[in-house]
Amino acid sequence: MGVLNVTPDSFSDGGLYFERESAIARAKEIEQEGGDIIDIGGESTRPGSEAISEEEEMQRVLPIIESVVRTVGIPISIDTYRASVAKRAVEAGAQIVNDISGFRFDDGMPLVVREAGAGVVLMHSRGNRESLHRQSRMEDPIQEVTDGLSESLRRARAASISAGAVVIDPGVGFGKTADESLRVLKDLTVISKLGYPLLVGTSRKSFIRSVTQSNDAGTAATIVAAIMNGAHIVRVHNVEQARALADMTDRILLA
Repeated sequence: MGVLNVTPDSFSDGGLYFERESAIARAKEIEQEGGDIIDIGGESTRPGSEAISEEEEMQRVLPIIESVVRTVGIPISIDTYRASVAKRAVEAGAQIVNDISGFRFDDGMPLVVREAGAGVVLMHSRGNRESLHRQSRMEDPIQEVTDGLSESLRRARAASISAGAVVIDPGVGFGKTADESLRVLKDLTVISKLGYPLLVGTSRKSFIRSVTQSNDAGTAATIVAAIMNGAHIVRVHNVEQARALADMTDRILLA
C-alpha cells in the first residue's frame, strides 16, 4: 500500500503532493513501482497535528480520487475516520476505507462501509483525535491491542460487514511508545490469531529514530520483520524499495 498524502503538513511528505498534478503523477509512480493499493489521505494524524474540517478534507481528497481512479488500475483507499468523507470518497471511486480509529470516532462509519460494499482497514488506536499521541504506557501492549481490535471487529460484525472485507492494523506508533511499537512488531503472530489479514504501517515513524537515524534503512528492517511475522499488507512511502523487500521476504518464507 503506497501512501499518497494530499496534505501540507504530513510528517514525511507534507506538501509534496498537495497540488492535483503532482498527486496524480505520484499515483502513477506508485503503480509503476509495484504498489498494489494507493492510500489517499487529506488530514495528517502525525504527533502534533491538528484536525481539519470535514469540508476541507473533502476539498483535498475528492478531486484527487476522481482523477487518480481514471489514471491507475490499482485500488484506491481513503484514509479517513469520518463517515461523510468515506461515503463521498467511495462514490468518487475509492474501494477501501482506512479508518485509524477502528470505528471509534464516527458511529456512522460501519454503515457507510457496509452499504458501499467497501473493504475496510480497522486500526488500533487509543484516545480521541486530540489525544491520539498522548497516551499513558500500556501494561500489556499485545493484550490491549488485541482487545481493542476485537472491539472494532465486534462493531464490524454488528453492522453485518462481510468478514472478507476486513483487514486489521495494530497501529504501530499510534499511542504507543517506541518499545511498545517494537513489541507489537515482534509479536504480530499473536495478533494474527484474531483471524483477519494484517496491515502494518511503520514507514518513517518516529519510533524508528529511537533506534537509528537512518529512517529508510530502519523502515526496511521493520517491513521485513512485519512480513516475517505475518503481515499481509505493508503501508509505505518508498514503494519501490518495499516491493523488492516484500518479494524477497516472500521468497524466503516460501523456500
